[in-house]
Amino acid sequence: MTVPGNIEDVINSIVQSWSRNKMREPRIAKVVVNIGVGSSGERLEKAAKLIEQLTGQKPSYRRARKTIREFGIKKGEPIAVVVILRGERALQFLDKALTAIGRRIKFSSFDDFGNVSFGIREHITIPGAKYDPDIGIFGMDVTVKLERPGYRVERRRRCRSRVPRRHRVSKLEAAVFFMTRLGVKVVGLG
Repeated sequence: MTVPGNIEDVINSIVQSWSRNKMREPRIAKVVVNIGVGSSGERLEKAAKLIEQLTGQKPSYRRARKTIREFGIKKGEPIAVVVILRGERALQFLDKALTAIGRRIKFSSFDDFGNVSFGIREHITIPGAKYDPDIGIFGMDVTVKLERPGYRVERRRRCRSRVPRRHRVSKLEAAVFFMTRLGVKVVGLG
């Protein structure tokens, strides 16, 4: 996706449209932290302990969808742990995770629906995380979902409806949100 014109002008027009209409301004819906181990057992338990220490929330186990004999994975076997963070806890963890990657995200990491994913190679790069020889070193995937006010209509129980395309968060708006609100440098924009 190419950005027409001067990038600063485009960013300023997006931010001005958010200030004119608060229903257009994106917000962080959730932050998903995932550690995929690839096998069950002691290593998976260590990953669960680590993710609980980092996020302060009990993780959920994810099971394999199918059997892969080459990797020794059986269908239904737990192979990963995941935590979904919302609200203030999500912002606190996201700030630490962005610091761990140097507050730089590639523009190609954003998708067309306002979501962004990035990886952290070693958890010890996260501020406040200490190396524990009993646990070891794990990498993790962090996914951030952005949405505007009004997305509740997709999730509510009664009179459920779809959010129109014009109200969805675009790739460019998500990048501008990360640049202006979270102080991230988006590489490859403009």
